Amino acid sequence: MTKFKFLLLGFFFGVILIKAEVISWFRIQEMFRFQAFQMYGIIGSAVIIGMISVWLIKKYNVKTIKGEPIVIAPKQFSKGNIFGGLMFGLGWAMTGACPGPLFALIGSGLLVIAVVLLSAIFGTYMYGVIKDKLPH
Repeated sequence: MTKFKFLLLGFFFGVILIKAEVISWFRIQEMFRFQAFQMYGIIGSAVIIGMISVWLIKKYNVKTIKGEPIVIAPKQFSKGNIFGGLMFGLGWAMTGACPGPLFALIGSGLLVIAVVLLSAIFGTYMYGVIKDKLPH
């Protein structure tokens, strides 16, 4: 029962993604063809909100609900970030589906997206298998 609130939150997040047309293949293709600003505005807004949130967490030493300190570990840049980002973007452009709204797409009746979801899971698994051999 305690996880029900997360299921409910995920449901409402999916509804917002659908209503904002974030999961629309057409909108994603418009973005990659530089034909519309909608997706860039949504992504840019999320980045700005994330930056402000992290700044506030650090400035006010915000703690979790259980009272534990929130620690944001520093990240080191490597050329693997470039390769990973290119692979992510290529997959997104080819499928017309970002990993975030995959469940919303499946929930809205586009069952063919299950192939994309399984591919994403397989790709994540393969990364775990070969991560020690990749440039980090």
